[in-house]
Amino acid sequence: MGIMSRVLGPVWSAGREGFGGRWKRTGRAPGTALGTALGRGPGTTPGRARAPGLLLAFAAALLPVLGACESLSDLGPAGGDEPVPVDELPRELSEEEVEVVRGSADFGLQLLERLAERAPEETHFVSPFSASMALGMTLMGAGGTTFNAMASTLGLSGLSEEEIGQAYRALLELLEELDPAVSLQVANAVWHGAEFTADPDFRARVEEEFGGTVEGLDFSDEEEAARRINDWVADATEGRIEELVTLPLPPGLVAYLTNAVHFQAGWTEPFDPEETREAPFHLPDGSRVPVRLMARTGEMPVAVEPSYKAVELPYGGGAFSMTVVVPREGEELRDVLSDLAGGGWSHLVESLEEGRVRVYLPRFQVEWDGVLNEALEDLGMGEAFTPAADFGRMLQGANPWIDEVKQKTFLRVDEEGTEAAGATSVAMIQSMPPTVRADRPFLLALRERHSGTLLFAGVVVEAPEDPED
Repeated sequence: MGIMSRVLGPVWSAGREGFGGRWKRTGRAPGTALGTALGRGPGTTPGRARAPGLLLAFAAALLPVLGACESLSDLGPAGGDEPVPVDELPRELSEEEVEVVRGSADFGLQLLERLAERAPEETHFVSPFSASMALGMTLMGAGGTTFNAMASTLGLSGLSEEEIGQAYRALLELLEELDPAVSLQVANAVWHGAEFTADPDFRARVEEEFGGTVEGLDFSDEEEAARRINDWVADATEGRIEELVTLPLPPGLVAYLTNAVHFQAGWTEPFDPEETREAPFHLPDGSRVPVRLMARTGEMPVAVEPSYKAVELPYGGGAFSMTVVVPREGEELRDVLSDLAGGGWSHLVESLEEGRVRVYLPRFQVEWDGVLNEALEDLGMGEAFTPAADFGRMLQGANPWIDEVKQKTFLRVDEEGTEAAGATSVAMIQSMPPTVRADRPFLLALRERHSGTLLFAGVVVEAPEDPED
């Protein structure tokens, strides 16, 4: 897969199967607090967490959130001004924030693992950060065993509702302000049926702790309701995610809980387009497909392990990064992912050390969408998808359950940097009276109910004529 060179150091190539299972995380995990959660990078100072480790640990495998730049060249070094290095967090993380960071990281890798197990021949690009935010809002309306199961799945067991909400809020504020050279934006919203009223405590948590909005919609006007939500998603993701909500809407729909994220940043050290060459990408079945491979040589955090090699590519001032993990020859991507999802991620983070590296990485674009229900059920959230769920603290006069958790993502990687977007919707339904709509051929009968006498019977096949007044 690669050779060792005294001149260039390790040669890294993402041109083989291993590149398909990449996660976006901020690399080294720093400081005492975050180091305990994700592993401590060399040279960190106790009590002061370096930014890279926190950020995409919380944003776990994705690359999120808002951005208002016309192109990647508007950010980072390509934008003209040298970015200000972000070497540490502006404050130490609280114990609750550390737990949310660690839990979100575990949740993200386990979610990716479950999805990859179901379709191992396909590319998957998910936003655990977006899913965690949407499900975190949903958690605020849950109670009893439903709350406990969801908290466990999201890696938040042991934290109270108040601690979870406060940690989400603090981390969101930290993420969006950390690196001026990175465009990062998060948006949350709850859309409930106009006939319902949001529980005051639930509304307060969504607005204050998730920075979200709560809005009533007329779901009987399906096209308008879907358009309203989809316009919001498109606006929050700079047009990268469209039609998150599709028609027809689920029967018995009472609410959608949505999150949207958009990330845009230039590499700290861009790739030179003159070094981009066509090269084969090796598929799992042994076939090869030509791709455009970028190349760069420089000092970067690297890790060399028996089953894989990893390199970290920073953005902007260095608070955010992409970590590329390539299995060694003869190793399976699924085995590497299983190891990382089972606790090996912290070991990878701890193993990253600065070194001179030659990196090869494809230019590419990915659009992915999928339903997360089965993966979430496998992770312990099964009760939330049944009528036995307790979401009685969400809407007054309703006790719904989750019908579907859906996600759509976008990723573009080129010589200048990266743009990524993700959106997640949680559809809440409840039992509704059956609907009988005679707008197609039907049968009718006139009868006396007590004796059972059938007076008239017929089938209406032709379009019925309106009776004269």
